[in-house]
Amino acid sequence: MIRILFFFIVVLLLGVGFAWLADRPGDLVLTFAGMQYKVSLMVAASSIVAIVAAVMLIWWLIKSIITSPYALRRHFRARKRDRGYQSLSTGLIAAGAGDGQTARLMIKQAEKLLNVDQEPLIKLLDAQAAMLEGRTDDARAKFEAMLDDPETRLLGLRGLYLEAQRLGARDASRHYAEEAALLAPNVEWAASAALGQKTTHGDWDGALVLLDKQKATKQIDKEKAKRERAVILAAKAIETYDSDPLNAKPLAIEANKLAPDLVPAAIVAAKALFAQGDLRKGSKILEYTWKREPHPDVAETYIHARVGDSPIDRLKRARHLAGLYPHHAESNLAIAHAALSAGEFTEAREAAEAVLRSTPRESAYLLLADIEEAQTGDQGRVRQWLSRAVKAPRDPAWTADGYVSDRWAPASPVTGKLDAFTWKVPVEQIGPVIDAGDDFDNAMAKTPSKPTIEAKPILPPRKQEAKSQPEKIAEDADVVDAEIVPFESPAHKPAKATPENPVEDTDVLRRKASVLPKIPEKSKEAVSEPFVGPVPDDPGVKPEYKSSQPNKKFKLF
Repeated sequence: MIRILFFFIVVLLLGVGFAWLADRPGDLVLTFAGMQYKVSLMVAASSIVAIVAAVMLIWWLIKSIITSPYALRRHFRARKRDRGYQSLSTGLIAAGAGDGQTARLMIKQAEKLLNVDQEPLIKLLDAQAAMLEGRTDDARAKFEAMLDDPETRLLGLRGLYLEAQRLGARDASRHYAEEAALLAPNVEWAASAALGQKTTHGDWDGALVLLDKQKATKQIDKEKAKRERAVILAAKAIETYDSDPLNAKPLAIEANKLAPDLVPAAIVAAKALFAQGDLRKGSKILEYTWKREPHPDVAETYIHARVGDSPIDRLKRARHLAGLYPHHAESNLAIAHAALSAGEFTEAREAAEAVLRSTPRESAYLLLADIEEAQTGDQGRVRQWLSRAVKAPRDPAWTADGYVSDRWAPASPVTGKLDAFTWKVPVEQIGPVIDAGDDFDNAMAKTPSKPTIEAKPILPPRKQEAKSQPEKIAEDADVVDAEIVPFESPAHKPAKATPENPVEDTDVLRRKASVLPKIPEKSKEAVSEPFVGPVPDDPGVKPEYKSSQPNKKFKLF
């Protein structure tokens, strides 16, 4: 644009100059070698302009002829470079798409057209192609070769870090991440990876220093920095609580202030306060966390805040905590556990059944089995609840990247990501994949049945009658194997096993449900049982049954 403007200005000046000469006629006299030449001013000016243009044209022609070999070489070199970069671009696209054969072909073309030492992308493409072809040793060797070049050093460290992560070499991945963080502190992946590695290995002070550097360079926002600092402080407080609860207290309280909804931070802060006799402040912390996210460990810590409390006092604390978040499954479970310990079986049963009506889960069925055994000792009912627990939905657990743990951890053991554990129901496989083209009958035929113990639609005899007529019941009842059918609500008739559709048993049921009495034909006309009502009578189980059942508890510390 500037050149065009300059050209127009020159033309304009020439036009103005010739117009000015045309308005002022005159002659130019030149004496040379005794001869006198006389021309007009217009002719003289035109001649001078023509001579200058001719000189410029001649100079351009001479210069073009002299520099033509170099220009030709530059033209062919640029054409070759363009073809090389085109091959390199095609190879990178092929590598990204997983086409190792095309990527390898493009590497060969790029190496012929480009200088390998001056183009680091060829090294990257070569390493990626080696990984696609399964030659991991060659890929690692190529990434290690990149470490010698300052331009590709960070690229080689990232490649080695990803390869170490893939192989599960935690120490090697930590080493490469730390080197990358020292080389380029502003690179997000290196700083995050190094932070996760330090947290995984318990280097809390080093993790805090690295987090402060990330915050100073504005790699992460303030809210995320606060959350990650709270996670690191909570993990450090949990680790030092057993050996030094006095020093763990300020760490836990600071973590709770930074992230009040972080359950582990609230629990360790409350425990540190309870250990020093500050019951009110510790309870306030747990109550605030409970209002935001009810958690069984929060309830366990809150209910057992005072060591000398009686079971009735703990039940009162459970009722108070449940009132802060009523009608929640964890609130009902907290009341049920406390009521069972206090001997209030009716209240415990009502709270556990409330969980089954809202969000059925495995722990509720197991709790009802404990209540049944403590209240009535009826092993038939106990086994019925245990069989339902086998197929019940799983309870929430600490989950991170598909890894399920009964304890919270500050970083994921799979990827090393900080603050990766969340309290949720683990992902389970729902069932077989059904093709869209299959009809309904074929689709149902592909779906296997889920075995549980059937609840017979009869009412059991009263305990007094059962105690007074044990011989009559034994004569009328033949011992048969337990029927295994899916459990349904009273609105549906329970399905039964048939010879065409046999129902498979499970290992758990073989241990817990060995035999059941056969029901006489005349009793099958009775009404169906309610949702959590009584179950068929049972002759009992082996004496070692009770001692073989594990006491399932979830503890954070």
